[in-house]
Amino acid sequence: MPKVIEKTLAAETIKGGVHQRIIHDSAFKHVTGQAQYVDDLPEPRELLHVFIAQSQRAHARLVKLDVEAVRRAPGVATVLTAADVPGENDFGHAHCGDEPVFASDTVVYFGQPIFAVAADTVANAREAARLAVVEYEDLEPILTVRQAMERKSFLGEPMQLVQGDWEAALAAAPHRAKGSIEVGGQEHFYLEGQASLALLREDGDVYIHCATQDPSAVQHMVARVLGRDANAVTIEVRRMGGAFGGKETGATQFASIAALVAVRTRRPAKVRLDRDDDMVMTGKRHDFCFDYDVGFDTDGRILSIDIVLMQRAGYSHDQSRPVLQRTIYNCDNAYFLPSARLTGYACRTNTQSNTAFRGFGSPQGNLVIERVMDEIAYALGKEPFDVRMANLYGESERNVTPYDWVLKDNILPRIVDEALEVSDFAARRQAVVAFNRQSRIVKRGIALMPLKYPVGFSARFLNQAGALVHIYQDGSIHLNHGGTEMGQGLFIKVAQVVAEEFQVDVDRIKITATVTDKVPNTTATAASSGTDMNGAAAQIAARAIKTRLIDFAAEHYKVGEEQIVFEPNRVRVGNQLIPFDALVKQAYENLISLSAFGYYRNPDIAVDPVTMKGRAYHYCCYGTAVVEVAIDTLTGENRVQRVDIVHDVGKSLNPTIDMGQLEGGFVQGMGWVTSEELVWDDRGRLRTHAPSTYKIPVCSDRPKELNMRLVDWSRNRENTVYRSKAIGEPPFNLAISVFNALTDAVASVGNYRFCPDLDAPATPERILMACDALRRRLAAEG
Repeated sequence: MPKVIEKTLAAETIKGGVHQRIIHDSAFKHVTGQAQYVDDLPEPRELLHVFIAQSQRAHARLVKLDVEAVRRAPGVATVLTAADVPGENDFGHAHCGDEPVFASDTVVYFGQPIFAVAADTVANAREAARLAVVEYEDLEPILTVRQAMERKSFLGEPMQLVQGDWEAALAAAPHRAKGSIEVGGQEHFYLEGQASLALLREDGDVYIHCATQDPSAVQHMVARVLGRDANAVTIEVRRMGGAFGGKETGATQFASIAALVAVRTRRPAKVRLDRDDDMVMTGKRHDFCFDYDVGFDTDGRILSIDIVLMQRAGYSHDQSRPVLQRTIYNCDNAYFLPSARLTGYACRTNTQSNTAFRGFGSPQGNLVIERVMDEIAYALGKEPFDVRMANLYGESERNVTPYDWVLKDNILPRIVDEALEVSDFAARRQAVVAFNRQSRIVKRGIALMPLKYPVGFSARFLNQAGALVHIYQDGSIHLNHGGTEMGQGLFIKVAQVVAEEFQVDVDRIKITATVTDKVPNTTATAASSGTDMNGAAAQIAARAIKTRLIDFAAEHYKVGEEQIVFEPNRVRVGNQLIPFDALVKQAYENLISLSAFGYYRNPDIAVDPVTMKGRAYHYCCYGTAVVEVAIDTLTGENRVQRVDIVHDVGKSLNPTIDMGQLEGGFVQGMGWVTSEELVWDDRGRLRTHAPSTYKIPVCSDRPKELNMRLVDWSRNRENTVYRSKAIGEPPFNLAISVFNALTDAVASVGNYRFCPDLDAPATPERILMACDALRRRLAAEG
C-alpha cells in the first residue's frame, strides 16, 4: 500500500503549470553553449562533409558539366549530379516538379545547386568543386516582378477575391486615390544555418538529424528522392537555432543531398551551409509590388478598394501560392472593407524560390492597407489615426471580412483604448506636431496601428497534430509530439499543459526530440499554431491516461469517481491523499496502461477554392502598437524612440515566453521595414549575402523605450488549450507601425499635405529621397 498523507496540507500549486512564468526549458543550455544543434552532435567515424556547387548564371542551358577532375581530387569520396538521383530529382513540397535537387538541363537562378562533392573535410570538398568544367548557354532572365508581369510569367492562374459590387461602389465614391508601393523581402538570418546529418541504418534505411520545422514533409520528400518508401527514412529534430519559416520546405533539399551521399557511399554525411552559401541558395520572404485604387467618403471610410498584388515567387512554386492567398486574406488588417477586388499574381522570376517567413504573407497585406489609410488621411487633410478609427472593424456591425468570415470575438476597440491610455498618444501627437514646426532638420513621427491577426492554416488538412505521453513506474513522464522547437518555447508550453493535467511539477516531464518514428504525419510547426495543436494533442493523451487512473482508483479504493481529485503532486482519493508516484506504481501493478497517443484536429476550417470565401482561420489575436521615431532629413538616418504595445494572447500559458516572443517578433519586423534590404544585380546575383551587406537589427537598434503588456482580461472564445492564443507571428506585424511612424515623420517635411512616396524597407536612402521629393512638390505647388 502506498504511504497515505493523513492530513490536508496548506494550499499548494505545482511548479511549472499553465499560466506560470517559467523560463525556456533550454535557456541555461543556450547561454552556456550546452544546447546541441545538428552541427554540435559528435561526428561519427568516416563522416563525409558535403559542399554544394552552385550555378553562376541566373538563366542558362547547362551545356557541359564535367566533374571527372573533381572525383579524382584529394579526399573526395563521391560527386553527385542530377544523373545520380535514384528516385525523383525533385524535393518540392508543392509536388509541381519544378524544384530539382540538382539542375540538369537548365539553371534557373544564380546559386542553384548543380552538383555536390563529399570529402573528408569541407575544405577539400570546396577546393575539389573548383575543378569542375561547367559551360553555359545564356538565356534571358526575368529578374523583377514588373518584368514578370510584362511577360506574363506566372505560377498558376491569378487569385481573386471579390466582395460586393466593388466596381460600382468605386465609381460612385465621392473621393478616390490611386497609388503604388513596393514592399521588400527579407532574409531569415537564423543563427543556425541549414544543416543535416545523415546516418545509414540496416536495410539501407536512413536516419537524419535535421534542422527543420517540418520533419514529416522532409521524411516524405527524402524518401521520394531516394526512391524508397517513407518508412525507410526517419527524421529527428531536437532543436533549431532559429527558423522563422526558412526551415519548412528549405531544409528538404539539403537533407536529400546528405541522404544521397550516405546511401551512395555507405558512410555518414553532413551538409552544413555557411552563411554566404545559405543566403545565396535559399528563398526569402516574398517581396511585392502593390497597385491600389480606393474610394472613400468625407469621413475617410473606405467604400470600395481594388488592389493588385504582384508577388516575386522566384523560380518555383514552393509555398508562393499559399503565401499569396494569405496576403490577399490579410489586405484588410483591422479594417472593414465593404466592397473590394483583390487580385494576386505569383510571378515566376529567375531568383531564389521565395518561401515561408514569419507571418506567411500577412505582413505584406497589412502594410499595403496601412499605406492606404495614410493615403486617405493626407488626401482629406485628416489625422491618420482618425481615418484608422473610422475604418476599424466593429464588434457587432461592420465585422465581416472580405472572405465572409464573421468576427465574433473582436476585442480590438478595447485594446486600442488601452493603448491610447498607456501611451498618452493624444498628448504626444500634439507634441510631435509642435516639435516639427520648430525643428528644420530633425523631424519626429508618431503612429498608432491596430492589428487583427488570424491564426491557423487555411488548408484544412494541416490542422491536425499528434502527441505521445508515457508515465513510467516511478511517476516520471515522457513527452513527445509533432511540434518542433526553434527557440520559441513550444516544448516548455506543451510540457506545462501536461504538468497541469496531472498536477505534477514540470521538472517531472522529460521533453524529447521530435522524431517521425514516434509521432507520424505531423504538420509543420508554423502559422503560430504549434501550441494550439500540439498542446491540445498532448492534453488529449494526458487526459486518456488520467481517466484510466481515475477509473482504477475508484475501483481499487471503492469510491466514486467524483471523489478523486488530482492535487499538486498527489491524488485525493476519498479522504486519502496518495502521492502521484505511488498511485502510478499501483496502477502499473494492476495492469493499467500508462501510455497514450493523443490526436487533435480542427475541422472547422472550410474555404471555397474558387471564390476564396469561407472560414479560413480558427480565431484572431488582436494588438495595438504606438511608435514614435525621429529622422534626420539631411541624411535619412532614423531612430525608434519609443514603442508601446498592448497585445492579446488570450490567457497566457507562459507570460515569460510570450513576452520574449512579443519583443523578438517586433524587433525582427522592425528590421524588415527599416534596414533589411535585399539587392540583386543585373545578372541576378544576390549582392547582400552576408552580415557585412545585409543589416539585421543589432542591440543598439532596439527602441530607446520599449513598453509591452499582455492584456490580462482576454480569454480565447475558441476551444484552445486553457483559453490561450498564439504569439509567434502577430508581434512581427505590429512592427509595421514603425513604417507608419516614419511615413508620418517624412510627411511633416511637406507640412502633412501629401502622402510620402516611401517604399519598404524605409532605409536612410529611401527616407532621404522621399524627403527631397516632398520638398520639391511643396515648392512646385506652393
